[in-house]
Formats: sequence, structure tokens, C-alpha cells
Amino acid sequence: MSVTINSAQIVGLDAQPISVEVDISPGLHLFSIVGLADKEVQESRERISAAIKNLGALAPHKKSQRVIVNLAPADIKKEGPAFDLPIALGFLLASGQITFNPAKTAFLGELGLDGSLRRVTGVLAAALALKKAGFAELILPSGNGPEAAIVDGLLVREAGSLMEICEHIAGRAVLPPVARPPFEHSAMPYAVDFKDIRGQAGAKRALEIAAAGGHHVLLEGPPGAGKTILASALPSVLPPLAEEEIFEVTKIYSIAGLLSDAHTPYLSRRPFRNPHHTSSHTAIIGGGSYPRPGEITLAHRGVLFLTAVPQPHTRLSYSG
Repeated sequence: MSVTINSAQIVGLDAQPISVEVDISPGLHLFSIVGLADKEVQESRERISAAIKNLGALAPHKKSQRVIVNLAPADIKKEGPAFDLPIALGFLLASGQITFNPAKTAFLGELGLDGSLRRVTGVLAAALALKKAGFAELILPSGNGPEAAIVDGLLVREAGSLMEICEHIAGRAVLPPVARPPFEHSAMPYAVDFKDIRGQAGAKRALEIAAAGGHHVLLEGPPGAGKTILASALPSVLPPLAEEEIFEVTKIYSIAGLLSDAHTPYLSRRPFRNPHHTSSHTAIIGGGSYPRPGEITLAHRGVLFLTAVPQPHTRLSYSG
């Protein structure tokens, strides 16, 4: 029997809906994941088997059968542990141990060996992509829900374990929807506020003009002249983030794994990034074996303050 569970994969700064196809057929024992899955996804086979066993259900390795999991489309590289939950549910559904219609629902989540669910990154990007693709519901690990719930028109539910989702599917314990958090700008004072800086009238005036017009600024002066504190105060005179900008900034920080507080599901302040002048090309520009946003991207809609401008490597200078 073959079934399909819906999920999503981060691609750059966006996400792509992914179909998790699970097929079970008679034959010698096999549990294989195909569809350009990286090592993290391949390792999920052991996590999934242990989680299902500890659920009290028949696990993939407990019976002579061929279990083939295909992550489609096959031309997109699949990374991370977020496919644990949809693969596990796909196996339970294909083996007849649970019954439900997954057509309009998507799932994301990492499984622990005991069946518990752990938070994943990039949830907002996934929620936006799934909503655009026409999905109506998204089920996530506890703590990820508020981030996805800011997407209007998408029903978001949270679960702490695979067992809770199975109970929800069976109708014995329905998972309540996560309420959409209101967009409110932080009332916390800035660490450095423009009004607290004494003197520097000329530099402050230049930064005010730059903030109003969105201009770049070059600050020159000897060490201790106040360049860093002036730059640090610049976000305090920038206009508040609009709702669209909040989505952009929050999506970037979620993908980077820097949105860790479940009580603040979105970022309402303009970011300020001050990387060290010895930071690598990859740290500034982004990329790597597992591509992640760099400092330039993390400063999107905010302030990027680069010290000792003449010192970075030539390669970094040309990258700008």
C-alpha cells in the first residue's frame, strides 16, 4: 500500500512543499529513503523505528517487508530532521495502524527515540509556502506553533509527541488550534538610544539623514571616538518594521536557527549586526556545506556595521 504525507523543505530563504510517499510491500526486510536525502534524513530511519516501537505500534524493522520512502520532488536536496514526523505517520498509515485523510494537512517535526517531538527551524518559511500551495492545516512540535500561526488563514496545531498526534487523528484527544499572535512592536527600550548619546551633533545629524533616506554611511575617526556606539544607536531612530518586513526578518532568523524563544514568535525590531573584522567570507556572505544566512542577510531591513573596513580579505570586498 502506498500513501502520501505532506511536508516542506527549506530552499534558500524560502520553502518548497514536499510529498513524503511511503510504500509497503511484501519481501525481505528493507527500510530505504530515496529522493536526494542527505545523511541527517537517512539517519531518521533509526529514530522513526524506535519512536514507533515505543509508541506500542509495529515498527518498520519488526516485520519482513519492504518499506520505501520517496521524498518528492527528487531534484531538491532534502536536509534536516523535520521529515521524521511525516515519515513515521506515513508508515503508520500505510501499514493500516492509523487511518486519516492527509490531503490538506502538512507535518513537520523531529522525533526523539521515545516518540517525543522536538522543535525544528524554518517553520515560518514552511508555513508560508504550504499556505500558498493550498494546504489548510499544519501540525508542528510544541513551541513551533506560534511562529507558524502568524500566517493568516492556516490552521496550526502543536503536539508534544507522536502519541498525541495519533490520539488527535483517532479523535480521542483533539489538539487545539494555536491562536494567531497579534502584531505588536516591542516596548522594551533599545540597549543604546540616540537620545542618550551626548555630543556628536554632526555625526548624529548625518545618521538621522541616512536613517530617513536609507543611505549608507562611512564613519571615520580614531579608536574611542564613538563610532560603534553611534552605529549601535541607529536602529532606535529607524521606523518600526511593517508587517511585511516582520515576515521577512522573522523568516530569515527562523531559517538561521536564531528564533529560539517561543514567547516571541516574530521579530518586531530592526536587526543590528556587528560582525568581527576577522569574520570569514562565508560568515559574512552566507553559504557553506549546509547553506545558512550570513551577516549581510541577517541584517536585512536593519543595520550592518562593519568595523575596520580596509582589513577584510580582498575576496570579501569583491563579494560586496
